[in-house]
Amino acid sequence: MGFRMGIVGLPNVGKSTLFNALTRTAAAQAANFPFCTIEPNVGDVAVPDARLPRLAEIAKSREVIPTRMTFVDIAGLVRGASRGEGLGNQFLANIREVDAIAHVLRCFVDDDVTHVEGRIDPVADAETIETELMIADMESIERRLANLSRKLRGGDKEAVEQDRLLRRALAVLEDGQPARTVEVSEEERKTWRMLQLLTSKPVLYVCNVEEASAGSGNAQSARVAEMAAAQGAAHVIISAQIEEEISQLSPDEAEMFLSEMGLEEPGLDRLIRAGYTLLGLHTYFTVGPKEARAWTVPVGTLAPQAAGVIHGDFERGFIRAETVAYDDYITCNGEAGAKEAGKFRVEGKTYEVRDGDVLHFLFNA
Repeated sequence: MGFRMGIVGLPNVGKSTLFNALTRTAAAQAANFPFCTIEPNVGDVAVPDARLPRLAEIAKSREVIPTRMTFVDIAGLVRGASRGEGLGNQFLANIREVDAIAHVLRCFVDDDVTHVEGRIDPVADAETIETELMIADMESIERRLANLSRKLRGGDKEAVEQDRLLRRALAVLEDGQPARTVEVSEEERKTWRMLQLLTSKPVLYVCNVEEASAGSGNAQSARVAEMAAAQGAAHVIISAQIEEEISQLSPDEAEMFLSEMGLEEPGLDRLIRAGYTLLGLHTYFTVGPKEARAWTVPVGTLAPQAAGVIHGDFERGFIRAETVAYDDYITCNGEAGAKEAGKFRVEGKTYEVRDGDVLHFLFNA
């Protein structure tokens, strides 16, 4: 499984430039005026993982299939979006459909690129969007609470739980905090997700800096880092312009370009790793002569459910999982070597799949 990450931000902060780089296309129009992205652009991108080609080389796999992530480039939001200003209503509807938010913040100065509010202040920009989402959530909650009243009188258990969670969220929002600060138990989590509150979604702050600051950031990105730390949120530093240039190069040219810029890896790699951490995801592999393939599952996923990501029949008829840790697979030069070294394991239904596991599932058809 993958997940959908929405790229949001004020107009002219570099959202569409970043999207173009991520998807290796020019599908999103990057123009120097607000609302150049009217429909949300959606792109599936391969998740880069240096482990996968190494596994394929050892297994002599004919095909290499990475796992994928979906990015959604959403129209720029402006102050007043919660009241329908600009493309606010459309923005709010689109953001409900993503699992997490990559909030792009302008941390670069460029007189040729206008700022919708006439100043460069990424922390204030973040607060503008957060405020609009919080206002939209409060209005949504008040409508839902009114609609639940009849079901509550009838003693509907689902309505009772929704009412309780909505009121907890409303109290937090009225105190000036996003809904993601609400503590939710494991039993409540499914109902909580169904509420689809905008500010309940995890946020990754993306500091878009000028090329010279791509490695270590600048004063503005440092302010964002401080804000993110105070919120317990994550941030990454990226030059969207550099990422777009890299996306047009061959792998060898890209490696040379990064070296000349003093960068160890593309910003895309950092962004995806941060996204994985944000949503508690990790990767396991299936490897054979036909293909080497990566699969994404949430941390803590049990073997039968991990098998179900490949096919529902694998989960329903699960018998056992044969597994070798990635490092052992590489060190022992494949499955046969791992067996000889005693690194080959057989796991049952209660096994929690680990990041990098090379798995083979046995099941009843």
